[in-house]
Amino acid sequence: MAPKPRPKRPKKWSQHVTETSSALALDPGVFTWRDPRRIARSLKRSAEESTRRKGTVLQSAMSMLNFYINRAGKNLGSRQIRILARAKEELRELCHS
Repeated sequence: MAPKPRPKRPKKWSQHVTETSSALALDPGVFTWRDPRRIARSLKRSAEESTRRKGTVLQSAMSMLNFYINRAGKNLGSRQIRILARAKEELRELCHS
């Protein structure tokens, strides 16, 4: 008897996580926006509405932001890296106010 063929897996595990994760329901294209405050507000709202998060709102939102930055890596332009870094600062301010 021949072994069963393995099911096809996505080429990138991070793509699979992003597409199937139900931890946070993110707005489409949130990480491509040009306004760091808008990005931070969207992430905070998504974390607040999530029923599956395990940490605080800040931890969940920051985790998704860091996940995206780390996985996008070399494909992110310097301008977008600066925008996302500013979004981290905005997120901290929003969650601590």
